[in-house]
Amino acid sequence: MSKTSKDEILKAARLAAQAHGYTGLNIRGLADEVGIKAASIYYHFPGKAELGAAVAQRYWEDTAHDLEAIREAEGNALKSLIRYPHIFRRSLESQNRLCMGSFMAAEYDDLPEPVKKEIQKFADVNVVWLNTQLQEAGIASAEDGEKRARAIFSAIAGAQLMARSRNDIHLFDEIIEGYAQSGLLPSVTK
Repeated sequence: MSKTSKDEILKAARLAAQAHGYTGLNIRGLADEVGIKAASIYYHFPGKAELGAAVAQRYWEDTAHDLEAIREAEGNALKSLIRYPHIFRRSLESQNRLCMGSFMAAEYDDLPEPVKKEIQKFADVNVVWLNTQLQEAGIASAEDGEKRARAIFSAIAGAQLMARSRNDIHLFDEIIEGYAQSGLLPSVTK
């Protein structure tokens, strides 16, 4: 199996997990989606747990890259924080999908241990990045930064969940605007 096939499997698995969570990772369905035999998936992933862990790892790695790209593109911490919700909005833009990290976190008790570890890393990557931006922007101190970063991460994930449950991306935007008005998120006027 080529590296391209492995990447195609991970891409298809990511989309399935964003729509249906860990339980949505079906080897036969993924094989059909990619256009290979189900047995071919086992070449790289001995089982569903290994596939789930690989997908979750790729997801948090991609997110870390996206967060750094936001920071580089925006040029400063305040603008980066204002742009942060877009990471979650993109999933909604993709056929009303949910952030895979959020979806799998909701299934936490039923996840294999390797998948749990990767899902925790997703949350950690977001919180660390947010904390850094909050401190650099002078919005939070070193003592309060992590607490505020967790609140922002949780709030935006919750906004995404609410918007998905109503299939209404505009509701996500309204909630994010409310977070800015209430002071949880920085606003453009600051």
